[in-house]
Amino acid sequence: MKVVICGAGQVGFHIARYLAGEQNDVTVVDQSPELIGKINDQLDVQAFVGHAAHPDVLERAGAGEADMLIAVTFTDEVNMTACQVAHTLFNVPKKIARIRQQSYLDPAWQNLFAREHLPIDVIISPELEVARAIGRRLRVPGAFDLIPMGNDKVQVIGVRCDEDTPIINTPLRHLTTLFPDLNIVIIAILRGERMIIPSSTDQMLPGDEVYFVTDKEHMGRAMAAFGHEGKQTRRIVVIGGGNIGTYLAQDLEEADEGYSVRIIESSKARARQVAEALPTTNIIAGDGLDSEILEEANIRQAETVIAVTDHDETNILASLLAKRFGAERAVTLINKTSYGPLITTLGIDVVVSPREITASTILQHVRRGRIRSVHSLRDGFAEIIEAEALATSPLVGRPIKDAKLPKGVLVGAIVRDEEVIIPRPDTVFEENDIVIMMAAAETVKKVEKMFAVRLEYF
Repeated sequence: MKVVICGAGQVGFHIARYLAGEQNDVTVVDQSPELIGKINDQLDVQAFVGHAAHPDVLERAGAGEADMLIAVTFTDEVNMTACQVAHTLFNVPKKIARIRQQSYLDPAWQNLFAREHLPIDVIISPELEVARAIGRRLRVPGAFDLIPMGNDKVQVIGVRCDEDTPIINTPLRHLTTLFPDLNIVIIAILRGERMIIPSSTDQMLPGDEVYFVTDKEHMGRAMAAFGHEGKQTRRIVVIGGGNIGTYLAQDLEEADEGYSVRIIESSKARARQVAEALPTTNIIAGDGLDSEILEEANIRQAETVIAVTDHDETNILASLLAKRFGAERAVTLINKTSYGPLITTLGIDVVVSPREITASTILQHVRRGRIRSVHSLRDGFAEIIEAEALATSPLVGRPIKDAKLPKGVLVGAIVRDEEVIIPRPDTVFEENDIVIMMAAAETVKKVEKMFAVRLEYF
C-alpha cells in the first residue's frame, strides 16, 4: 500500500514507523527539517521537507499513486487543504485528517466535509478521543486502560498486579477451575519492558500489567478477582483547562452521575473561557503546582486528580504533588515515550498517551479486511483487533483448536448476535461473528487476510 503522511510529529512518526514495518510504501512530508531529519535517520521511509498542502509537494510525495493520505500536521487548515488537493488533483481514494478546532466539527456545519465540498473520509479529533478515553477509565476504578468492543458488549481492561492480587502465581489454565465464575481471557501480560501474549502455562506475577477480555455484564466480578472493588470516582480535580480538560468536564457534567469536577487553569483568560463554557463547573485560575491552589481545589478530598496540561513535566509533578496532598488516584497525560518506564514507579496510577490513542484510531482505517476497530499497545508491539468473520473467511465453520491461528494471535471473545462467548478450544467460528483478539505486530497482516472480503462474497 502506498501512503502519504503529512506531518512528522509524534503521531506521524508513529504511524510511519508502524506502516513501514509492514513493508508499506510510505512517504512523509513536513516543514520542519529537524523532524524530517529524525525520520530519515530512524525509519526506512521516504521523507522530505515541504508544505503538505502544496500540489507540487504532494506530487513529489507520490500522491498520484497513493492509496491513502494521512494529514496529521499541527495545523487543521493545512490538513484540510491537503485532503482537498489530494482528492481534486490526485484522486487519492482515502483521506484521513486530524482536526483539533471543534468549531469545524460542530454538527451544525457537518455538510462542510461532504464529498462535493471538502472531501475528508475520516476525521480524527485527538483531544476529544483522549477525553473520552479518560472518561471511560474513570468509570472502572482500578483499571489503567479500558477499551469497549463488540458493540459495547465486551470490555478489554488493563490492570496492574501486586502482592495482594488474588489470582497471581496461578497458571492461566487453572483459573477456570479455581475461579469458576471468572469469565475472562487474559490476552497480554506486560512485564517490565517485555510484552507476553500468554499461553496456558504462563502466570501473572506482582508488578505485571495485564490486559484481559470480559463480558461487560461480568466486569465487576472480574475486577474483584484482581482485588479491585473500589467505589466509582465522584470527586475529581482536573489540572489543565485546555480542550481535553474542558471536553472531559463537559462529558462528566452531561453524564448526570453525580460527579463533582473542579478545573485548575493557569491562564486567567482561558479560565474565563472555560467558565463560560461550563457554568456549573468550579474553575480555579492558578498554577496546579501551587500548594495553595491545590488546597483551594480541596485536593485532600479528591478521589482522582487528572493532569492534562500541555507539558508532561507539569502533569507528572502536579500528579505526584496532588497524591502527596491526599488525592487517591492520579491520571496523567504523557506525550514523551522516554518517560513511560518511569511513571508507574513514581506512583502514578494511569498514564494516557494522546499519540497512542490517535494512532490507534487511524490504524483501524488503515487495516484491510473486515476490521472494525484497532487498539495499539506499547508503540505497536501488538494490537487488540475487532473483526467480523464473513462467509468467505477460512475461520468460519472451524473450532478454534483447528483454525490454524498464527502464533502470537489469541482470541479473547466472540460476539454472536446479542451473546458474548468467552472462547474455549472447541468453540466454532460462525458467519458474522465479531471476533476480539490480541495479535502480535508480526501477525497483523495474517489476521487481515483471515478476515479479508473475497470476490465470491459478492
